[in-house]
Amino acid sequence: MGKEKQYGMSARGLAIDTASPEEEEFPRFSAFWLEKPKPGARALRVWALLESPSVTGAYAFVLDPGANFVMDVDVALYPRKQLDRIGIAPLTSMYQVGENDRRMGYDWRPEIHDSDGLSIRTGHGEWIWRPLVNPRELRYNSFVDNSPKGFGLLQRDRNFGHYQDDGVFYERRPSLWVEPKNEWGAGRIDLVEISTVDETFDNIVAYWNPEEALKPGTEYLFGYRLNWGTELPLGTGELATARATRTGLGGVVGQEREYFSRRFAIDFAGGMLEMLGDDAGIEPEISVSRGSVEITSARPLASIKGYRVMFDLVPDDSLEPINLSVVLKVGQEVLTETWVYQYSPPPMDERKLY
Repeated sequence: MGKEKQYGMSARGLAIDTASPEEEEFPRFSAFWLEKPKPGARALRVWALLESPSVTGAYAFVLDPGANFVMDVDVALYPRKQLDRIGIAPLTSMYQVGENDRRMGYDWRPEIHDSDGLSIRTGHGEWIWRPLVNPRELRYNSFVDNSPKGFGLLQRDRNFGHYQDDGVFYERRPSLWVEPKNEWGAGRIDLVEISTVDETFDNIVAYWNPEEALKPGTEYLFGYRLNWGTELPLGTGELATARATRTGLGGVVGQEREYFSRRFAIDFAGGMLEMLGDDAGIEPEISVSRGSVEITSARPLASIKGYRVMFDLVPDDSLEPINLSVVLKVGQEVLTETWVYQYSPPPMDERKLY
């Protein structure tokens, strides 16, 4: 927890075979040692042992409370067998319903989630934002990278009115950012999204999975820093960030729809967008893996001192997921982080035109 003292998502020591055909293994911390801090110290050092049938590990934590709670973590892993799918710095959260996904929106509260997106800063410095969803069936996405600079599950929406929950206060839930302390090499950031019908099930997992399998008889060392809080020092610099993602039925209001399409509206704010005039010539760069895009626009949104990108996606007949990405540019200059999304078209008999 950060200064808000509001519990939300959680971090695990290690993930093994998450969302794989094999049964998932849940290592446990079997012992802890606490070092007595010296007079005047603000940090607490904790040592721990981790055990499971497939691996054992030694962990060192340095806990530094403040406006953001910072945890330095150093890990030594000793596999007992080859580990092909392993999660370093695994993060666990919950997403039931939100602005972009109302599939399970039967509750009286408009939004229910501990986190609303996965943020990634790649090894070559690109910022990626992937809004979370509550899928019909399990989703497993991988973001291939080399020595990422950081990743995390964030709660960007801090407006009480969007949740209306005066019991658990989802707008106060902490974000969690993972910052590697050394070079992690080749691998991928995996995002697992599992279907859920209510908020009691943590259905979101994100972690780093090294490209090379971990083999027995070898020591593997990882170091990273966990930042917990509502205001994380992520520093996207001059790049604007995606502040909201909304989806709904596509088409032109007042005109009869002849085919099914899905409308996407993404709000960007911050960075250089606040300094550019309405005539700056800002254009959206939109790409989709399947289907076609129509009715595109990018226009100023004064209420957030930013821009709103809108477009309709016309899917084909397949039910396979469609990958989308959006970035705002002036000429060849990138103004925003890269918004990425995965949309699963509904079955044909559910594609109502209203």
